[in-house]
Amino acid sequence: MSHPNPPALDARLLEKAIGPYADGQPSQDERGKVYRELLGFVPPRIRSRFQITGAIDPRILDLQEAARTHAMYPDCFDQKTVQLMIFGMLLMDLSDAATIHGVAARRAGASWQELQAVISMCYLFRGLPAANRGADILAELVRREDTAAESPK
Repeated sequence: MSHPNPPALDARLLEKAIGPYADGQPSQDERGKVYRELLGFVPPRIRSRFQITGAIDPRILDLQEAARTHAMYPDCFDQKTVQLMIFGMLLMDLSDAATIHGVAARRAGASWQELQAVISMCYLFRGLPAANRGADILAELVRREDTAAESPK
């Protein structure tokens, strides 16, 4: 599954306003590798965080990425389970980031039935807004997968 390229950051404008990405840090491309493996692309918000935080406070960016890696790759769960849990947690908040983790869950092998089961559990505790949002997310994932399947490789 691929993702249409989101609008590129205007790196020149950001650098002019806040300064350059810190020297001596992993490159933004290197930092994005784990996201490309997980999702097939680096989400725009992540790219913004890399550019801006990497210029202003590169140490916190290192800490954020270390904490993220530690939490998202536990030895006790496979990635499909991790991504299904995160999908459900974000869906409970009706967060738009649930879509990204739905993508990651599918890439990790989650079935439509497994995603729907998570949506159904969310419905029990969050109600129809979660059920509606979940159905919209699955429809978006179907659209993305169909678009990716039709794209020339």
